[in-house]
Amino acid sequence: MTQMIFVNLPVADLARSKAFYEAIGFTNEPKFTDETAAGMVLSEAIHVMLLTHDKWKGFTSKAIPDAKKSAQMMLCLSRESREAVDAIMADVAEAGGNADCDPPQDYGFMYGRSFEDPDGHNWEVMWMDPVAVEKGPEAFMEAAAE
Repeated sequence: MTQMIFVNLPVADLARSKAFYEAIGFTNEPKFTDETAAGMVLSEAIHVMLLTHDKWKGFTSKAIPDAKKSAQMMLCLSRESREAVDAIMADVAEAGGNADCDPPQDYGFMYGRSFEDPDGHNWEVMWMDPVAVEKGPEAFMEAAAE
């Protein structure tokens, strides 16, 4: 079985969040969706569980921070090209997310842009040159200098 990641996010408005994630390329999995949660699938290995605040509180006694004011983590998704990074950012903006909430990063071998979902959860979308993935950024920089 493929090892998977399930990112669990507390959301204020489940329908709004579900629509947002569908608009940026996730697919809803009805088997894991009800009035308190929505299972959203990006790939065979990447799933996001959108949980109402009441549902979230069933998993932890920790307070739900205001993700628009503070960040505990930034989730990062890879894309196959720089153009694919730009394309998802266009979808984010159209779907009501905050595109480019941080300045874009372009290091030549790596290109990334960030967004916030409607609840303020931080995401980064990045592309990395296959040479840099295989051999490390230094090898890419040496090849580019030649």
